[in-house]
Amino acid sequence: MTNPNNDPVTECPCCSGNDYKHCCEPLHLKKVKASNPEQLMSSRFTAFYLGLFDYLIETHHQQHLCGLTAQVLSEGTQPNWLSLEVISSSESALRGKVTFQAWFKDNNQLDAIHESSDFIKENGSWYYTEGVQHNPIYPKRNELCVCGSKKKFKQCCM
Repeated sequence: MTNPNNDPVTECPCCSGNDYKHCCEPLHLKKVKASNPEQLMSSRFTAFYLGLFDYLIETHHQQHLCGLTAQVLSEGTQPNWLSLEVISSSESALRGKVTFQAWFKDNNQLDAIHESSDFIKENGSWYYTEGVQHNPIYPKRNELCVCGSKKKFKQCCM
């Protein structure tokens, strides 16, 4: 598997610290289903990172697509996805919520999608339904940079 930049992917882009082959790839290949909303959210971030737009449509609840297609998702310039930060995750019976920040660079500007996403479970599968957007919360100067460089934010992407 390669990302849009044709770089080989070994460590999973979802920032779990696991190998892609043992993390999100089995979900992308439909070998397993997400066991909870957070796992689905992580696999969806990785799908954005890798340009797996069909997977994003398949895991988006049909009643909430509003005409969105894999072709629409693939159009235009794609951001350079950097990392995923899960802030909170909850699940009760057939509903779930995940609040996250998905960090990216677009035109060399650091930004994030900060969202509280809703999920529903139907017929044994979790689906993304919709989300509420929030303003990104940037790291403090001396915190680690979100790009994964292991440098302080002030010495990297600030």
